[in-house]
Amino acid sequence: MAITNATDQTFTAETSSGLVLADFWAPWCGPCKMIAPVLEELDAEMGEKVKIVKVDVDENQETAAKFGVMSIPTLVVLKDGEVVDKVIGFQPKEALVGLLSKHA
Repeated sequence: MAITNATDQTFTAETSSGLVLADFWAPWCGPCKMIAPVLEELDAEMGEKVKIVKVDVDENQETAAKFGVMSIPTLVVLKDGEVVDKVIGFQPKEALVGLLSKHA
C-alpha cells in the first residue's frame, strides 16, 4: 500500500476502516522530515496490515484541531475510525512497529 495524503475533506473516508497510522506533520518541521523515511520503511514492511495517512497541519487545520494536535509530528493510531493510541515526536521504527502491533 502507498502512503496517502489526507485533507480535512478526505480524512474520515481515509481512516474509517482497518488499522491506520495518521502522521500530522508540516513541511518546515525538522523531526517530521526525519520520520518520513521511517514511515516509508514501515509502509514497505507493514503495508498489508496498516494504512499510513499523512496530514499537513498547515493546510488541514480543522482535522489537526479535532485531534488536539499541538506539537508535530503527532502520530495517531486509529482502528476502524476510532483513536486507540497517540504518540508525539520522532519515533524510531521499532517503537512504531511495537505501537501498531498492539492494535493489529
